[in-house]
Amino acid sequence: MAVLQITPQTGPLQGTVTVPGDKSLSHRAVLLGALATGESTVRGWLPAGDTRATLAAMQAMGVEIAVEETQSAAWDLRISGRGLRGLRPSAAPLDCQNAGTCLRLLAGIMAGQDFPSTLTGSEQLRRRPMNRIVMPLTEMGARIDADGGTAPLAISPAALQGISYRMPVASAQVKSAILLAGLYARGQTRVYQPGPARDHTERLLTAMGIPLAVDGNWITLPAPPDGGWTLEPLDLAIPGDISSAAFPLVAAMIVPHSRVKLAGIGLNQTRTGLLALLAQMGASYTVSNRNTTGGEPAGDIGIAFEELQATAAAGEVVVRAIDELPIWAVAATQAMGPSHLRDAAELRVKEVDRIAVLAAELQKLGVPVDERDDGLTIAGPVRPAGGNVSSHGDHRLGMALAVAGLVARAPTRIHEAEAIADSFPGFVETMQALGAHMEWLP
Repeated sequence: MAVLQITPQTGPLQGTVTVPGDKSLSHRAVLLGALATGESTVRGWLPAGDTRATLAAMQAMGVEIAVEETQSAAWDLRISGRGLRGLRPSAAPLDCQNAGTCLRLLAGIMAGQDFPSTLTGSEQLRRRPMNRIVMPLTEMGARIDADGGTAPLAISPAALQGISYRMPVASAQVKSAILLAGLYARGQTRVYQPGPARDHTERLLTAMGIPLAVDGNWITLPAPPDGGWTLEPLDLAIPGDISSAAFPLVAAMIVPHSRVKLAGIGLNQTRTGLLALLAQMGASYTVSNRNTTGGEPAGDIGIAFEELQATAAAGEVVVRAIDELPIWAVAATQAMGPSHLRDAAELRVKEVDRIAVLAAELQKLGVPVDERDDGLTIAGPVRPAGGNVSSHGDHRLGMALAVAGLVARAPTRIHEAEAIADSFPGFVETMQALGAHMEWLP
């Protein structure tokens, strides 16, 4: 297992860097490109562990995908779409590895196929709850065997019928699974989301010619035309992932005298909760070079060191920052006063129980943390002690601990750090380019 060592900073972080392409968009571009009629072009695709699982799954079902490795953290793809009905049975179970997005979205697609399939993944993924998608898909007529409500999912052919489904909790993955299954269903499919959730699937489907309608909190996919839906090919440049940009952004905020710019970052409003939380803490950031790609807003984010004030993260902003909350917690360690995280029970069913594991690892570094069912409280400011911690195989936890190590009193060593490549290949090299004292130990 890889060990990443971080030596406390003696100088500021400075410079302009890019981060890998958005992971959520990278998953969806491959899935939807495979279902299009014609060739899709996707530039700046993220070749991380999770997204490669999605690519391999579609290739296993006969989709031809040409890869040009433009750089280690960005590939260009040409996807020869087979149409909604053109997938072929895989010779083996579809291995989603550690990627919950891959498994949940793929379940919606496979529910509409005329051949059986099995979706599985790593031991960690097989512990994650799947009833949240199994229940609505079953209501649509899907035949899914999910023993105990977890993967593997055994999916048998079935005729699907559109439904009106009210999600009990806003979830982009549940919403996407239903809409993707709806492409194969008779009648219209409607989904109600009780709060904000990522809308990448809706934006891409609209860009591919599917006339989704949004009315308040309802998203409606109309009944298909005679002959079914046809998805137009994509021509997409994927912006940088704001979830990855969060780590150098927070590092620049807490390392004295730092000033950093992140170029070409996705600014979808369903994903910018962290920026709102940082602003509440007193951070000032700038956005320049705004543009739009594939219906997705993007731009350059500039940020510098600030004296931070404690804040409370709760309500809808938590949904918009759910993947960035581990690094928000690191920012909270440097803020004046106690910071509170609430309404974040969703973190307990991520790659690991992120509330429990984050609290335990920060406590190892000497940070005062009180854990609650739906969040935690962090008393700041405190300089972490340094020492040995573990990512527990969670990529975001590993990167958050690495940033914490930059302001520690002594070196920090992160075990199981290879998990970082699940979403941010090149993380260490990117941070080194800004002057961060990070290195892989032999």
